[in-house]
Amino acid sequence: MSFRLYDTATREIRDFVPVRAGHVGIYHCGLTVQGPPHIGHIRKEVVFDVLRRWFEHGGLDVTIVANVTDIDDKILNKSADAGRTWWAWAYENERALDAAYEILGCIPATYQPRATGHIPEMVELMHELVKRDHAYQATDGSGDVYFDVRSWPAYGQLSGQKIDEMEHAADADPRCKRDPRDFALWKGHKPGEPESASWPTPFGRGRPGWHLECSAMAGKYLGDEFDIHGGGIDLRFPHHENELAQSRAAGQRFARFWMHNAWVTLSGEKMSKSLGNSLLVSDVVRRVRPVELRYYLLAAHYRSHIDFSEESMAADAAAYRRLEGYVTRAAEVVPGVAPAPDVPRAFAAAMDDDLSVPQALAVLFDAVREGNQFLASREHSELRTNLADVRAMLGVLGIDPLAEPWVGLDSVGSAGQRLRQVVDGLVGTLLDQRKEARARRDFATADAIRDRLNEIGIVVEDGPSGTRWELTDDSHTT
Repeated sequence: MSFRLYDTATREIRDFVPVRAGHVGIYHCGLTVQGPPHIGHIRKEVVFDVLRRWFEHGGLDVTIVANVTDIDDKILNKSADAGRTWWAWAYENERALDAAYEILGCIPATYQPRATGHIPEMVELMHELVKRDHAYQATDGSGDVYFDVRSWPAYGQLSGQKIDEMEHAADADPRCKRDPRDFALWKGHKPGEPESASWPTPFGRGRPGWHLECSAMAGKYLGDEFDIHGGGIDLRFPHHENELAQSRAAGQRFARFWMHNAWVTLSGEKMSKSLGNSLLVSDVVRRVRPVELRYYLLAAHYRSHIDFSEESMAADAAAYRRLEGYVTRAAEVVPGVAPAPDVPRAFAAAMDDDLSVPQALAVLFDAVREGNQFLASREHSELRTNLADVRAMLGVLGIDPLAEPWVGLDSVGSAGQRLRQVVDGLVGTLLDQRKEARARRDFATADAIRDRLNEIGIVVEDGPSGTRWELTDDSHTT
């Protein structure tokens, strides 16, 4: 495999050669589970799933690590607002994240570590940075520990910024920082915060900073040096900049390539919960089939922004159905055709060129047009070869309608059994939140959840035997 990848650090496309022959190690930052995932979050998962499939198609063994940040300021604040324990809130949203991965056909990560399960590794890394004079403890007795950005001359290399031009780090009170851009490695326990959200260290009780978490977990599972570190482009600064600085300052070689996917925007704005413009995965898959949403998220080049609209979603859904229609018809004429072991050269060339899925899809659609000609002319020998090639290409992208998890789901998307179970789980999570809101007499929140479900076609009914829900567009009830 001769693969070329755009490296965010060097801002150029470079030849990719793994650290270890035959093996690729990838770390991409998972979600801070403050809430259920929207399609902006999940685009990254689809991008890295396609990358993984392409490497594995080329015969490489892939270790992919996607962490879960389950302790964070936002998690503490949102769980407190909801009257929930922070760890229960985080776990509930982690389940919603896992359901979103599954419903979009993403292969599970090799490892999905939680931040709270790796406190010893974080403390060890922090000690190393203090010992090397790259970190210091606040002098006010707060227990905070900061990374000294001016102790690391290369700070800013990933984002291409100069220290004096950077915004101040807003992750802690600047009163005891040597420089306002110094970022928190460790946050001392504060009055009013749950005692369970802190751990003992020689610096005092507290919890890790976001950046320290990922460096510690990447090092544990992938070692001193690994191949690719990735995530959304919004993570390049400050999160990935800070990871790179603290890991290198601790003596690690860390990531050799940095890979960032662009945002999914809505009316030109980044999709985010704070702006109120998020589209939850659980909402969108009620309007389009999950495989069509996956196609929509992978069809654009991963470094290109997607500005979401219902029209563009519908157009990509129709495009996928053309691919699906050909495969279904061809398989009826020449049954039993497995995917070819190799993909056409033009498809491979596109994928090897910085994962250029749009160009790969152009090759795929050309093959489908040719296949339709074979169908019309009843040239079965050529049709078999063509269908095998098409299925191989679709398999790399994770959208082969004759392969798991899509096989067995009906053509119009009123869920098959597997899809039904996942949707049950997603709706069940929201109903659990509604039940707890009602129990604490927070009827405004309970009604808001019910109304939101109604908006997406789910009718909620409370009765003597409990709560039941029903889809308004089919007969499924639970």
